[in-house]
Amino acid sequence: MPTALILGASRGIGHEMVRQYKQDGWRVIATARKQEDCDALAALGAAAHPLDVASADSIAALGWRLDDEKIDSAWLVAGVYGPVHSSFPTQQEFDSVMHTNVLGAMRLIPIVAPLLAPSGGKLAVLSSKMGSIGARHSTEGTLYRASKAALNSVLADAALTYGPQGVTCVAFHPGWVQTDMGGEGAPLTPEESVRDLRATLARVDASSNGAFLDHDGSPIPW
Repeated sequence: MPTALILGASRGIGHEMVRQYKQDGWRVIATARKQEDCDALAALGAAAHPLDVASADSIAALGWRLDDEKIDSAWLVAGVYGPVHSSFPTQQEFDSVMHTNVLGAMRLIPIVAPLLAPSGGKLAVLSSKMGSIGARHSTEGTLYRASKAALNSVLADAALTYGPQGVTCVAFHPGWVQTDMGGEGAPLTPEESVRDLRATLARVDASSNGAFLDHDGSPIPW
């Protein structure tokens, strides 16, 4: 039975990933920040662990719990949008977004990637097209954009580090999705986005190591 690890599964895309992987017969390990969300994930049949991606201690504790696990697919979903404005962020805004979206990934990937190597597994981070510099046409959400561009850089480094160990590392844009972040007017449901994301990750191979892809597999410029 293959194993999927979903980091940040309390709601939205991460929660739907747990549901779909379980429906397809996978063993699922999932994380959430709050205990009540962990309980809800356990009710779906996942092995649920608490995780605050902004806390080094919480990440270290998760690493201890995952020791000796063998993972086939891992998704780093946890993230925050932060301020909508494109003016100067406050220190608190900057720290909240960058610690969650970037520092968390920099700390988690060295823990998770080695668990994927024995199976030749795949590591996916949920980035955003808003982090693309080559496809940028707006400054809305400047801080979020900067954090996702930085996350893409972290993923590119992971591809160089863990690709030779057999791990395929990919950054994904999930599309504009009907979540708390995307809003009710978004064209994609979480079910549709996750279906595409999972199918795309399933079909990529080592030749896609370090890629930045849309949910349907279309390449996105860095």
